[in-house]
Amino acid sequence: MLTTTEDLKIESTRLKDIKSPADLRELEVGELEIIAQDLRETIIETVSKTGGHLGPSLGVVELTLALHYVFNTPKDKLVWDVGHQVYAHKLLTGRQEQFPTLRQYKGLSGFPKFKESEYDAFETGHSSTSISAALGMTSAKELKGDKDKVVAIIGDGSMTAGLAFEALNQAGHLDKDLIVILNDNEMSISENVGAMSSFLSRQLTSKTVRRLRKHISTRLKELHGVGDRFLNVLKKSEENIKSFFTPAMLFEALKFYYIGPISGHELEDLIPTLENIKDNVDGPVLVHVITQKGKGFKPAEKNPGNYHGLGPFDIKTGIPHSSSGPISYTEVFGNTICDIAANNPDVVAISAAMPAGTGLSNFSREFPERFFDVGIAEQHAVTFAAGLAVEGIQPVVAIYSSFFQRALDQIIHDVCIPNLPVTLAIDRGGVVGDDGPTHHGVFDISFLRFIPNITYMAPKDENELQHMLHTAISLSSPAAIRYPRGAGEDVEMDKELTRIEIGKGELLREGKDILLLPIGNRVYPAMRAADGLEKLGIDAAVINPRFIKPLDNDLICKWAEKTGRVVTVEDNSEHGGFGSLVLELLSASKLFSVKTHLLGHPDHFVEHGPQKTLWKISKLDSPAIINAAMELMKN
Repeated sequence: MLTTTEDLKIESTRLKDIKSPADLRELEVGELEIIAQDLRETIIETVSKTGGHLGPSLGVVELTLALHYVFNTPKDKLVWDVGHQVYAHKLLTGRQEQFPTLRQYKGLSGFPKFKESEYDAFETGHSSTSISAALGMTSAKELKGDKDKVVAIIGDGSMTAGLAFEALNQAGHLDKDLIVILNDNEMSISENVGAMSSFLSRQLTSKTVRRLRKHISTRLKELHGVGDRFLNVLKKSEENIKSFFTPAMLFEALKFYYIGPISGHELEDLIPTLENIKDNVDGPVLVHVITQKGKGFKPAEKNPGNYHGLGPFDIKTGIPHSSSGPISYTEVFGNTICDIAANNPDVVAISAAMPAGTGLSNFSREFPERFFDVGIAEQHAVTFAAGLAVEGIQPVVAIYSSFFQRALDQIIHDVCIPNLPVTLAIDRGGVVGDDGPTHHGVFDISFLRFIPNITYMAPKDENELQHMLHTAISLSSPAAIRYPRGAGEDVEMDKELTRIEIGKGELLREGKDILLLPIGNRVYPAMRAADGLEKLGIDAAVINPRFIKPLDNDLICKWAEKTGRVVTVEDNSEHGGFGSLVLELLSASKLFSVKTHLLGHPDHFVEHGPQKTLWKISKLDSPAIINAAMELMKN
């Protein structure tokens, strides 16, 4: 008889006693329920203080326990897709003491990291990579004669990306012993169907049934002619039964052995199914697991979208701690595109599974027929926008900077070569904070500025952003606007939108000694640096370029030549970024005597931490700009 949760509270091993997954494997299955309870409490308590991806991690607590219980990790590899659901995984793999430092500077990453643990089999922060990586690992193990298992755990949202299906296609073709867990946290399934699916999954993967199927198949094949017909009938009967209860046909067509759907919160179903797969199933197999996002925390269960990723919150109410301050750049973008669309029926908005994150929630409600959420499919989003533009529609594609990286070829090939009027709204341009290197948007200036035909802008504040969006949509050619995460500068917002003259910067401050040339969110720190330099007797000019492409060559060259010294500042990699563009301009203009100092993020991946801390470390804040200017003055 299964021990009750109440009894286990007194007698059972608790999470604090689990130093590694090996300790889990010493427990009875029933005891894992208390570990699951402890995991949820720890995750909720920590994330309420640090912020993080609460809903995804709460939804996979039992699944994580079952995987580590059944598979011999770290020899068997768990490859987590996206990686924002690994909090329980981290707690079970020797990181309980460090867990309160989650997403804090110098603390635990919110994603899998090689340097943190041998249990983190693959580093990830973007979606849909797990099956490709796991297939590569499986193939490598086979080449080495290694029999250990590899398991890819992929969320249903990640299955909307083409990369996942490219990997499934090859995996089925290669017929490798790859296990894929489809963590489906959106599909509703009735109790009866769930029970039947659990029964079928356990029975169809059991050793006896697998052996019987193989024996019958062998014997029928020996009966020439009639045996083949019987075998086909049996196969079709099994396929029809499974397809009636499950969405098996797609994965079976890709040559995966499909199992499920089964409940992802019932350890009594999960563990025997996984054990049967581990021991009895050869070739690629996909296990369809139904989970509830945010399970165990009522506010997250009711509104899973609001608790996917959030800042610190009150545990009792689930309400995020208020953060008063200026309106965010994302909010300004969302408000402005709604205002523009109200007067322009040709404007449409496109999101890649991030309508709330990119400020498009209001647009989706006000203009549902003109809003398109393409799922986690950035490449498709851009080419889809190109198709809309061909027919005279004015699409705005709003995606985070780090995710636009995935669509670079489509931006070049499908938008810029045919010179189509597609607007790219590049949110999170620059460091984003606690999500770390996979999410920092510090490369978009470098990878977009070299593309012909594109107009590329960066606002100094939220007021300028609204005018830039209006300007971009009014063009008959490709345009992009990069703007940072977080609050604006609390400036007054103009009530009427105006078009900015293309390629024209603005002189914010005259000066005879040195030119400060910041871009985007570094303009205000540069202005404060100019004030500080004035107190030191240095007269600094400041230009807001506004345009990365086309650059205001005349304005920049005039003041570079007048001062003889230029400091560029950007929230982007200094390699190939805005500063490099200015150097190219000075060289082309034969201003060889102008001394320069480029400030940008150095040539390594920026770790997670508060934005202000990261700007300080990369020497992009006002004191660093003052120091750079002083050094240039000495030289």
